[in-house]
Amino acid sequence: MKNIFLLFIFICSNIYAQQIKIINSGTKTSLRGLSVVNDKIIWVSGSNGMIGKSIDSGNTWKWLQVKDFTKNDFRDIEAFDENIAVIMGVDSPAYVLRTIDGGETWKMVYENKTKGMFLDAMEFWNEQSGIVIGDPINGKFFIARTFDGGNTWKNIPEKNYPIADSGEACFAASGTNIRKYGNDAAAFVTGGLVSRLFIKNKIIDLPIVQGTSTTGANSIAIKNKKIFIVVGGDFIKPDSIYKNCVITKDGGNTWTYPLTPPFGYRSCVEYIDDKKWIACGLNGVDISNDDGYSWKWISKESFNVCRKAKKGKSIFFAGGKGKIGKLVEE
Repeated sequence: MKNIFLLFIFICSNIYAQQIKIINSGTKTSLRGLSVVNDKIIWVSGSNGMIGKSIDSGNTWKWLQVKDFTKNDFRDIEAFDENIAVIMGVDSPAYVLRTIDGGETWKMVYENKTKGMFLDAMEFWNEQSGIVIGDPINGKFFIARTFDGGNTWKNIPEKNYPIADSGEACFAASGTNIRKYGNDAAAFVTGGLVSRLFIKNKIIDLPIVQGTSTTGANSIAIKNKKIFIVVGGDFIKPDSIYKNCVITKDGGNTWTYPLTPPFGYRSCVEYIDDKKWIACGLNGVDISNDDGYSWKWISKESFNVCRKAKKGKSIFFAGGKGKIGKLVEE
């Protein structure tokens, strides 16, 4: 009887095994921007000025190349419905564009020609209030804000820019190195020679791998004001698990490492629900069902970013060569 029970448990656990289904590939773009509005509406953005959109849960995709921006790399996107979205072009110069007609036309709503300007990620608290962060210029991280849904952006006063350490920057890997922290603040993580977490006026040293230009934190996900998970590693060592994930349960005062970490460098982590999280990187995708203390490697497909639907349960992924995936139960 005991053996029959164990066999039943084994069969049930495999019936509902979670896997990644590839729903698009081959488009000439490296995707790092991903915004999942709900279970049906998904937007992606990437290199070569490419934008992709699906309004049927990823079954079909419409691809658009932004006119006059065909050489730009749009590494983050925030979509509000099937018509309205904001995209972020990282540099040369740095741009923010907005569409209200489903991506057919785009209006430049922000341009910054400052030497060395490189935007890393955007985050929105709601449909009106948003923030964009950029790499340090003159030793300070750049920040601009919008309060009208991305129609206009304004740099915050330079005296309020967070001060960077030598060799410290942000990775524009997945648009998730900055996240909303409650209703009135944002938290962001850095990497390079130094890797830290910035929350309001608080700066916290992260016990994640650091010390070279390719190491450090790439992404943060926030469950509540106490529980965060930060992932990263060394992107030139995609299989290394050394200090690639850290967890806090007390708002950053103390940190722990997973018992079983994600299985390599990870560019993105996303909170799903309850104690469930997901992470992705160059060598695959991992899931944790215990608030990050143990991770299961469920796919060896390479992705840059993973996001859950803002209004829904679906989870999508995006990566190189236009690859888009969806988490499914088999």
